[in-house]
Amino acid sequence: MFSKVLVTGGAGFGKKLVEIVNDLELGEMVSDKVAKDKPFVVVGIPAFNEEKTIARVVLQSQKYAGEVVVCDDGSTDYTAEIAERLGADVIRNGRNLGYGAAIRCLFKRARELGADALVTLDADGQHDPREISNVLKPIVDDVADVVIGSRFVDEHLVSTMPWYRKAGVKFITKLVNNTEKYSVKDAQSGFRAYSRKSLATLSLFENGMGASVEILINAGKNGLRICEVPSTCNYRGVEGSTHNPVKHSVDVVMSIVRLVVEEKPLMMLGMPGILCLIVGAVFGLWMLQIYAVAHHIVTNIVLASIIFSLTGFFCLSTAITLYAITRLANKINKNST
Repeated sequence: MFSKVLVTGGAGFGKKLVEIVNDLELGEMVSDKVAKDKPFVVVGIPAFNEEKTIARVVLQSQKYAGEVVVCDDGSTDYTAEIAERLGADVIRNGRNLGYGAAIRCLFKRARELGADALVTLDADGQHDPREISNVLKPIVDDVADVVIGSRFVDEHLVSTMPWYRKAGVKFITKLVNNTEKYSVKDAQSGFRAYSRKSLATLSLFENGMGASVEILINAGKNGLRICEVPSTCNYRGVEGSTHNPVKHSVDVVMSIVRLVVEEKPLMMLGMPGILCLIVGAVFGLWMLQIYAVAHHIVTNIVLASIIFSLTGFFCLSTAITLYAITRLANKINKNST
């Protein structure tokens, strides 16, 4: 590049032109170095029937990303076509698999692209793509592996959030904090950033909205650093969630229960199982005492003894099985690494 320069118009002009060319070459070298040093950022957008808002989200996100990837989760409108026309890399799910499945697809594509960081945000316009740099900064500064764009770091930022959503998010966040001894303020925010390390470490299995808490629980188990930064969330002019808020909350709570039971089966199932066996034995002894004195059987007491005993046996056997499976899985993972 610039290997040959045709100089006309006198020695002074030629000297000046050579200086300009040298400056251009130096500038291009510096520019190339900056480009190489700059992390490759992928912005991932899970989307389901968001044709009204996907264009603005994609266009604004492209200003901050090396690649914008949209996971169209079985939309029946023009969401995928619009995103594709605007230059986004579009993953198409043949049917609606759920938020967690879409996030899993985005993680996989980010790894395939060799991303240094992945930023996820919603396609409905709730999150402001102009805040991507703010959410990404702790990753770039290497002070966190998972960054949450939190709506509750500054309570004034959620003035437009419906009260029932605010109550639901706070309840779920409290459950997550109690489960993993966290102190996060927004466990349900979809506006997040993930480092290359977290992309390689985290494995997702939840297909529904529970994926958001699954990520945090697994991040804690794997020793990943989590932090929060303030982010705005626009609910004005944004259509309601495609999920019923009650169903959404139940889905997430059940995911937390499943994850905790899988992680601590002996405590979550074994202890209640032992307690049920003890209660069943008490009812059984009581019935034997009544029969020894009065020579008749009280049906309700017998049924209570049988129900508690069977429940205790089922819980205890399940706990032992899950514990064995968990230990085996951990050994396999350690050997593979």
